[in-house]
Amino acid sequence: MAVSALRAVDEIAFFALPACIFVTCRELRQPPQSAHRMTSATLRVVDSLAAIPPSRWDALVGARPLLSHAFLHALHETGCASPQTGWTPRYITAWKDDDLIGAMPLYRKAHSYGEYVFDWAWADAYRRHGRRYYPKLVAAIPFTPATGPRLIARDALTRKMLLQKALSLLAEERLSSLHILFPEEREVADCTRAGMIRRDSIQFHWANPGYRDFGDFLSTMNHAKRKKILQERRRLTDAGVVFSRVPGREATASDWAFFYRCYAKTYREHHSTPYLSLEFFLRLGAELADSVLLVMGRLGGEPVCAALDLYGGGTLWGRYWGTLSHISGLHFEACYYQAIEFCIERRIELFEGGAQGSHKLARGFLPVTTRSLHAVSDPDFARAIDAFVREERGDVARTVNELESASPFKEPAFARASPDSATAPQIIHD
Repeated sequence: MAVSALRAVDEIAFFALPACIFVTCRELRQPPQSAHRMTSATLRVVDSLAAIPPSRWDALVGARPLLSHAFLHALHETGCASPQTGWTPRYITAWKDDDLIGAMPLYRKAHSYGEYVFDWAWADAYRRHGRRYYPKLVAAIPFTPATGPRLIARDALTRKMLLQKALSLLAEERLSSLHILFPEEREVADCTRAGMIRRDSIQFHWANPGYRDFGDFLSTMNHAKRKKILQERRRLTDAGVVFSRVPGREATASDWAFFYRCYAKTYREHHSTPYLSLEFFLRLGAELADSVLLVMGRLGGEPVCAALDLYGGGTLWGRYWGTLSHISGLHFEACYYQAIEFCIERRIELFEGGAQGSHKLARGFLPVTTRSLHAVSDPDFARAIDAFVREERGDVARTVNELESASPFKEPAFARASPDSATAPQIIHD
């Protein structure tokens, strides 16, 4: 696909933007006056959530820890997602009197790190043609490939207003593109109707149809996969590794310090720099204690690995992990099996496996198509990118079909699947 992508972009001089995209984007550049009249709403772009009372923001987003005021504001205030790191907040908010009725977590980005939807080839094509790709606009939860609302609103008209405002910023600030990452399905429909380009990716999700316990889950798998999981867990038990799940309110400063050592080591092993700081995690533990779960593995009483999950309102996301001791099977137990047990105990319906990782298939995770949406200002590049993602969507669909045919379950793939990931409780793990 990479070769075809470069070829498509190299041929942009011969293409014109499809009329549906051009007309829609041109219309959306105009101020949404009719929407204003119908809702009496006021749109404001703010550069910090400090300008918005946490109670009003959280009342709008609901029980979604990753979109909460505490989570997003901590990313900004600790400098993890800030102008200094290439994430300049451009939060779009909609107000009716003093009531916050809509919001869009939008950032002006100076790079493509921490997005999990990869557009480096697009940026390189712009560079080779003497054009500027950065800065761009990105609607996302920084560093988090979690499906959820990006046009957060109580009604469809307010969602449309938020999208119109984002597209008008794209034109007013003369930026290359707008990217909406991991949106809900209803937002996909809204944005594609507005002419945005849809791109598909693959994640791996574990569904809980109401298992009684971990053994009940294993009973649904074929013999070979069930045997493999039992062997992986038994090997750790025989090695003397003991796991515990530590609620956020019980996590100590030393627990967080150890977790961060593990987290940072994972990045170093991949020759990278951690996106998040210990200060951010400490703040997370203090301000979202009821939404935090640390999974700790110990050998001889000493911690050897740790994983971090967040949960709330029937939803759980697992985000980061690391280990100081390379014992076979630690990753699967800390990131997957402990989280599966937690989901079963709490009756959480869906465990999202996050970005990448086909090895998750053998451990009960099935392939799911996730979305992103893209508005490209330059007509020629828009045509080339649209052609590329059309081809890519076909490749993704074929890959999903192939993976489904290799389901580890006795029943057909997705026979026990959960509700739509846009509304179901979730866990995310990279």
